[in-house]
Amino acid sequence: MSATLERGLNALREQIDAPVASFFSSCVSCGLCAEACIFYRATEDPKYTPIKKLDLMRRVWSREFTLLGRIGGMLGLTKAVTDDDLKEWETLVYDSCTMCGRCTMVCPVGNDLTMMIRKMREGMSAAGHAPVELIGAAERHNDLGSPMGELHPALHAQVKHASEETGIAIDFDKPGVDYMVILSAQEIAEFPDVLGAMAKIFKKAGVTWTISNDAFEATNVGIQLGNRDVARTLVQRVVDAAEKLGVKGVISPECGHAYQALRWEGPNLIGRPYNFEVIHIIELLDKLRADGKLKTKGKNGQKLTFHDPCQINRRGGINDEPRRLMNMVTENFVETDDAGTMNWCCGGGGGVGANERAEDLRNAAFKLKKNQLDKVQPDAIVTMCAYCHHTLDNVLEEFNMEQEVLGLTELVAEYLDDDA
Repeated sequence: MSATLERGLNALREQIDAPVASFFSSCVSCGLCAEACIFYRATEDPKYTPIKKLDLMRRVWSREFTLLGRIGGMLGLTKAVTDDDLKEWETLVYDSCTMCGRCTMVCPVGNDLTMMIRKMREGMSAAGHAPVELIGAAERHNDLGSPMGELHPALHAQVKHASEETGIAIDFDKPGVDYMVILSAQEIAEFPDVLGAMAKIFKKAGVTWTISNDAFEATNVGIQLGNRDVARTLVQRVVDAAEKLGVKGVISPECGHAYQALRWEGPNLIGRPYNFEVIHIIELLDKLRADGKLKTKGKNGQKLTFHDPCQINRRGGINDEPRRLMNMVTENFVETDDAGTMNWCCGGGGGVGANERAEDLRNAAFKLKKNQLDKVQPDAIVTMCAYCHHTLDNVLEEFNMEQEVLGLTELVAEYLDDDA
């Protein structure tokens, strides 16, 4: 057995705890998880059944952690997991699962299939069977501060532009303010208007904030890759910066996995609770609305719909907040079928969007989202995740669809009441 295979199998073994054992023991092979998966529904290929993607971990569990499995192994009746198995399963685990959580929602016995995929990726990554794009992004993030590489110059340029455009100073490394804002690389590179939008909203609401030069990147490639060491390092980087500045809270940006990694997995990764609050930008905007500090004037007259990012809504619980904000600034807001918690994924999350080889499968999976949009025929789609925004832009162009995609923070800022 090669050293990398052994390392990968050991990583899988480390993930097999009591919840994992109970998941595998309780699975009744009902197939409901398949019907909930965008990749199965788009292709009807049985290999894309979510529980099937976990088959290698189940084999390790059965062969090494159950009595019958051990006996079967000794008698040669059950096969050990090989390097070829891991190689074959790589595309299933990384290309056909966005970790959207829809399968978890429908499991009749409550199995968290999404977290199981997350655990499965730990073994795949340790064995060297992970997409080169994610491996490279993790290395850049760890060494240079962002999955896109050195983004300090770009960030400072975008902040300078936003300050000049709004006339509002945006400070770096300012201690004692209310919030430290982190941004996804996608926002810095593609959607920097969010900086000016936040500046205007926070100025009006009396919120003080800053950006840390030490930890401005929100994305956590360690979660997507399946490498707890990288994920822990990236979370710790944000925690250290927030504690150094003495802020009351950290604002997670319009980015799904960034929110999931920092808010929900982060304390477990670093082994202790934070001494500050983690709040998603849309949660904060809704709180400001409820406190009477966010007032708007006028409304967008277009027919708008809302795309719920999986990690923020389904996995993170932010469902009503964006709708309350949408109703503040839109006069023709229409919901799609299955909107909210059971919304269909954009198809690019969980690192899938970074994998070039997955493009055809992503486009096939988008047909379910397209069906939702075709039924309501919106003029534009609003979302609260920069990577959903990026993915939707690309697939809408691929399918020759005319809708534009808007960020919710920017939409709210556009209708701020300057006289309030």
